Amino acid sequence: MLRQYELVERVKSYDPQADEDLLNRAYVFSMKAHGSQLRASGDPYFSHPIEVAGILTDLKLDDETIATAILHDTIEDTVATPADILRLFGNNVARLVDGVTKLSRIEAQSESERAAENLRRFVLAMSDDIRVLLVKLADRLHNMRTLKHLKNPDKRRRIARETMDIYAPLAERIGMYGFMDELKELAFAELEPEAFQSITMRLASLRESGGDTIKRIESGIRHTLEAGGIEVEMVMGREKRPWSIFRKMQDRHVTFEKVSDVMAFRVITRNDDDCYRALGALHRRWPMVPGRFKDYISTPKRNGYRSLHTTLLDRLKLRIEVQIRSLKMHAEAEFGMAAHWAYKQRAGTGSASYPWLNDLLEILEQAQSPEEVLEHTRMAMFQDQLFCFTPKGELFQLPRGSTPVDFAYAVHTTLGDTCVGARVNGKVIPLRTRLNNGDQVEILRSSAQTPDPAWEHFVVTAKARAAVRRHLRQAERDAQLKTGEALFHDTVRRMKVEVDASGISAALKRLKLSDQGALFVGLARQTVTDAQLMEALVPGSSAKRRARRKRPPMNAQGAILVDGESVAGGMEMAQCCMPVPGDRIVGLRKPGHGIEVHTIDCPSLANAGDGDWVDLRWAPDVSSGTGRLEVTVMNEPGALAQVTAILAEQGANIVNLQLRDRDRAHHRFVMDVEIDDARHLADLIAGLKVPSLVVTAQRLLGAPGGA
Repeated sequence: MLRQYELVERVKSYDPQADEDLLNRAYVFSMKAHGSQLRASGDPYFSHPIEVAGILTDLKLDDETIATAILHDTIEDTVATPADILRLFGNNVARLVDGVTKLSRIEAQSESERAAENLRRFVLAMSDDIRVLLVKLADRLHNMRTLKHLKNPDKRRRIARETMDIYAPLAERIGMYGFMDELKELAFAELEPEAFQSITMRLASLRESGGDTIKRIESGIRHTLEAGGIEVEMVMGREKRPWSIFRKMQDRHVTFEKVSDVMAFRVITRNDDDCYRALGALHRRWPMVPGRFKDYISTPKRNGYRSLHTTLLDRLKLRIEVQIRSLKMHAEAEFGMAAHWAYKQRAGTGSASYPWLNDLLEILEQAQSPEEVLEHTRMAMFQDQLFCFTPKGELFQLPRGSTPVDFAYAVHTTLGDTCVGARVNGKVIPLRTRLNNGDQVEILRSSAQTPDPAWEHFVVTAKARAAVRRHLRQAERDAQLKTGEALFHDTVRRMKVEVDASGISAALKRLKLSDQGALFVGLARQTVTDAQLMEALVPGSSAKRRARRKRPPMNAQGAILVDGESVAGGMEMAQCCMPVPGDRIVGLRKPGHGIEVHTIDCPSLANAGDGDWVDLRWAPDVSSGTGRLEVTVMNEPGALAQVTAILAEQGANIVNLQLRDRDRAHHRFVMDVEIDDARHLADLIAGLKVPSLVVTAQRLLGAPGGA
């Protein structure tokens, strides 16, 4: 454990202007606060915050961050209070300590409100000052180094899983690859002990049989660069970590013996130009493996990482991974954001230089449930990246598998909401198409467009998925408000009573609802029944008798209108009869599911009994629907073509097609078609009966299971 003067000397060695008094006061305060507390290893608990501070001095962080590291457990584990920290150490240190304290328990595996709230606080604290994350990562790193002292294996695995799922990806996202590698390695050893031991033993065996392979290749690289007149700071070779090898084995579905690139080398040059000169010299000396070259200098990763990556084949056909970077790039690659402090670039500790943090903040504002918070933040943190360009050459980094919709939302939320199409590399493509690295993407938009519910099934970025869900929730709520308001007025009309504002206010109190909007939504989803509403409006009324219907009503003038918006939210078309505009319709209310719309002659209504019926009629402006047809054709070439030709001629679009049964003579199809109204559907059926190869054509009602 570092002594007080040793810690101060470390900080002063790289920051002569550091506040020595602040560090001394923090050291003494923490030591007294923790007192006789012990860690699982038997060491004084005070040794932990000092070791965390020592890790951060290796990153050359400022005195406030070091003081925060020393104090970070005092509020949670001692009698010290936030007010004490504020009074003794000032606002900045108090704010940082408070931020770290809030992040003390991130339960990554618990799909619970507490886990989501902790993760929410984590992101908010990081966005305020990224140094909070640096302290937390150093804290987790020291805890992982001492994990073996915990006796409970379940607790060890939980901590290791948290580390693998949350902390290591966060370290990668801010470019701290040194932290990331060690965190993953320590977590891997705990989570997969047998695999870790097996790979470690095989690496040792390979080391013995290969002799001085790493030194030989190092020497060859250095000699090649010197011959090309390129001065380098250093050439370093190393075996890849067991975790990295294990991941390659899983990704490629191969055994250890089939993993050919178990060695990696770094060439550290003096400047950016020498990086490219070194790359050229190495490619002239050894053949490169196609598809394995990446230029992260001209197109840095989103976390700021810059380097050239290539894979070479040496004379023994060994694959050699080589990373080429300048000395400054190397510092940034090892320590990420923390490296900026070494270069005295201490401005802007918030989220401005980390766009992914801004995305997470936007997601937090939009998420409606703890599960959604966890899902979206993990998506934003963990996915591999690709680079795409706008027509003007602006670069955007996206997760692999992204679509033009993801790209549109990455550029701007409004652009995503109004996206109707995309042109990639000059060619119009479907919105669900996966983008490739280096694609130029132009988004086609329309002010009349809104997010399509189908987008949720193929977008991969958290920002796009959250935006689509937000729109769908709003559209559903708007529709439920409209439907619920109509149900409210229908109920009041049937009660034949006058209801004023005071009566409605009293009813809301009896129903324990906050406002009329909550009442309307409850009526639409039938979490509030007609009977409950009647009783709330007029206590003592025979609500149940008035609320129930004994038979389906006819389409009265006071009926609730069915249009596209209501179908999007408060109502749904019954799959048994699939009503279309022009059909006489009736609503059947189902608790928690809104109103199910049936045709008045739907066979399934016979089994509905004394259901909760609702008067419905089509809105005048409804001009499309989806009907279901059953068509039987001869088993001859061209039969289905005759059917599709007639549908095309009459302006109908097939949205679903299923072959129900077939024999030597006939095939029977069930198809869902988009049409204008019931008359249009009748005309289609009449037209389908004309061709010689069509045996029967009819509308399908009451089909089990749907098409």
